Amino acid sequence: MAEIFSGISKIKYEGPASKNPLAFKFYDADRVVFGKPMREHLPFAMAWWHNLCNAGKDMFGDVTVDKSFGATKDTMAHAKAKVDAGFEFMQKVGIQYFCFHDVDLVPEADDINETNARLDEITDYMLEKMKNTGIQCLWGTANMFSNPRFMNGAGSSNSAEVFCFAAAQVKKALELTVKLGGRGYVFWGGREGYETLLNTDMKFEQENIARLMRMAVNYGRSIGFKGDFYIEPKPKEPMKHQYDYDAATAIGFLRANGLDKDFKLNIEANHATLAGHSFQHDLRVSRVNGMLGSIDANQGDLLLGWDTDEFPFDVYEATMCMYEVLKSGGLTGGFNFDAKTRRPSYTYDDMFEAFILGMDTFALGLIKAAALIEDGRIDEFVADRYASYKEGIGARIASGEATLEECAANAAAAKAPAMPGSGRQEYLESVVNSVLFS
Repeated sequence: MAEIFSGISKIKYEGPASKNPLAFKFYDADRVVFGKPMREHLPFAMAWWHNLCNAGKDMFGDVTVDKSFGATKDTMAHAKAKVDAGFEFMQKVGIQYFCFHDVDLVPEADDINETNARLDEITDYMLEKMKNTGIQCLWGTANMFSNPRFMNGAGSSNSAEVFCFAAAQVKKALELTVKLGGRGYVFWGGREGYETLLNTDMKFEQENIARLMRMAVNYGRSIGFKGDFYIEPKPKEPMKHQYDYDAATAIGFLRANGLDKDFKLNIEANHATLAGHSFQHDLRVSRVNGMLGSIDANQGDLLLGWDTDEFPFDVYEATMCMYEVLKSGGLTGGFNFDAKTRRPSYTYDDMFEAFILGMDTFALGLIKAAALIEDGRIDEFVADRYASYKEGIGARIASGEATLEECAANAAAAKAPAMPGSGRQEYLESVVNSVLFS
């Protein structure tokens, strides 16, 4: 088999002083941080759709990148060429996992039965590559937003026939995930929302989404899927309002529908910022609710109001992300680069340099997050800030024993409360800077 990325060798760690664009500066897979090698803290995954399928086309212009990999586009020969390219790429960049949508893998046929036959063929081919390389599947999912039939959503569609097609795609994608040994299965509600409330029965649509998810859990468990199901929150785009708006909304939906035992969240940085939150906010909400499962590792452009899916380079954001991940004890999923090179970055070298950037950014974030925790000043400050709940009336409040009357009597005896103590935000921000840049 001909080498696709000829001239590019396996990417090596050369350290922070290296000026080689095709070398890691911070990602050293064997370096032990916080008691574990980097590779265990950072189970990176390649997104099939962006790295092997996205060719730079946008609403204003045609493709700029050749992702044919030497085969005729939209054929099974091209599907196999993408497999060849993907596994060569992952081996050279040192990534152990991949993620996929069903229609990333093969061209979708007019007949779902033909599409499924194509999926069986390509996953047989992928299994051979996985056995030969040791590369694994992180998670799978079904694309239930691109085909025109999903114009009004999938689980939330007003059409029972469309709902059945969505269920069929989920069934097949689950079977493929089990076949490939995937650790998780993701629901991203690409069009699970509304454009106007004038034509929308919101209660029915949300209940129907829950019905589809419940079907998926029951079927997945019946065929031996033991991993986590994930919801990937996103507030808008392509719909004006999507039902999985942010982490808190998704958690509330899961609990209201009895799905929280099987589902966790797959948090994407760019989706969190589109919801008006920081990346760390949605990670923290997920973590404190025991629902942090996996991460789509990218970032957005805060000057633009849409999902730009950029490779992450903001070390401050990556540090705060890894702070939450370390505090949660790690992920059941991994770090999927749901990111694409910029449209003018059209060479194979650009593909490799983008992943090097993302992997180095999170490696440096890991190093600095571990240093922040080991430094201890932030944890110590937070513990001291709530010290009034360790004794007296505070301890009774925290234990749930205090009554409203008891709290009111305490206030009457005190006559006026003491000031609650400075939040010292500026000091804490200086601590972060001192750790990041020392």
